[in-house]
Amino acid sequence: MKRLIERGLMFGNLIHVATPALVERYDRALEHLTGKHTALTDFHVDISGYSPEIGDELGDHQYLNQNGVNRQFILLTTDQKRAPLLNATFSTSHDILRRFIDTNEAQLFALTAVDAVAGELVNSVIHARDPQALFDIRTIRIEADTTGGTLKHAGELTSLVDRFRAEEDAWFDDVLIARMISLAEKSGDITRNAVKLTDTEFEQKNFWTSHFGGLYVFQDVDHPALISAGDKSVLGELPIKYVFDFSDRNRIAKFLAYNDLVEPIIKAPGLDAAAILQQKMDFIVIDTASEGGMDLTGLTRADLRRLARQHHSVLPQEYDGLAALLNWAENGGSWPRITSDHPAYFYTLRAADTPDRDLVNRMLAELTLLDIRQLFICNKPVFYRRYQSWPDAKKDYVADFLSREYQIDKAGARAALFGHEPDMTGTVPADPMPDLILRVGPWGAVGRI
Repeated sequence: MKRLIERGLMFGNLIHVATPALVERYDRALEHLTGKHTALTDFHVDISGYSPEIGDELGDHQYLNQNGVNRQFILLTTDQKRAPLLNATFSTSHDILRRFIDTNEAQLFALTAVDAVAGELVNSVIHARDPQALFDIRTIRIEADTTGGTLKHAGELTSLVDRFRAEEDAWFDDVLIARMISLAEKSGDITRNAVKLTDTEFEQKNFWTSHFGGLYVFQDVDHPALISAGDKSVLGELPIKYVFDFSDRNRIAKFLAYNDLVEPIIKAPGLDAAAILQQKMDFIVIDTASEGGMDLTGLTRADLRRLARQHHSVLPQEYDGLAALLNWAENGGSWPRITSDHPAYFYTLRAADTPDRDLVNRMLAELTLLDIRQLFICNKPVFYRRYQSWPDAKKDYVADFLSREYQIDKAGARAALFGHEPDMTGTVPADPMPDLILRVGPWGAVGRI
């Protein structure tokens, strides 16, 4: 994985914790949540405060996510909202943490100025012992406070202030007044600087989980279903009408269509579909060539066409299906009939613009494993797992391609492939670098490799 780390394709955008004050606060919060300590003097953390270095130190990379549910978190700075979530077991966890930080940024900024904020994403399930338990996770509630209990003290002080104002003889209650003074020393002046966290409950209806081999749960759609990346027969009886696995291609295709969750790439507005189809085909050629032990260094688009001609007999059916679709798009050839039975079918789709777009693109990436770009962008856990088994030639090619063609303009690449996404303010941005895209296409210089 060294190639990926060096190019910022793995463990990128983590927050560096290096000052003695922040390290001490983190260690205090770590002890508060887990009873453990770290002896490290600098490390990196993700949005939840998980650190790969501390995971190595403790020999436990689930130290903030025991059993894969009720994830705990440590906030040292609101800048963590820009960091990824590593070792995610639920697709909703990152969005919940990001929304929580965004909504309470002013309060959290004040709290983290003097202490770490430690908390937990709480649900009614302590351990997902069977798939049925996942359907009991309906609401995620965030419980958080500083390690010194600032919010707890502020809440108690607020109650005592209300009592002081309501009771006629409160001025003569020395015990009440002494307690109020003591709490005020810990929480500050709540009349001028009210400290209260809001938006701490979130619904979880449609989500992916890594439990039980990877499950996609769609409950809040017109036609609900669960789709398993593994064998559905081992899941047992579930409280949902339709259960599919990846072998049920026709049924998954119907599910996506009935719920209007996908659209054909070739018909997506404002999209250079031909360039994207060609790039998908190039990835398929690269996969075939690397499996044959070929040197992939310095390949051009002409080289890839030559390889495709020479080795057409061993190229998978996905290549032929995409080639036929590309011929229709570029040359007005016959419209290819690519049904859900065809291996290329899911390569021709992208998620429609719905609230579940990221979840659908994540599943599509797992159904189109040869498209390494979409797999990396939409489903990093599967990408990293597959990357480890690739030949060195393919590892080099993929790492170079992603660092050159994706890292330089992530927003532009994602917008071109998946449609516009809200920025940090919640507004839809204008086309990123439109002049450059018009000149070289949405994927950079697609004419070279």
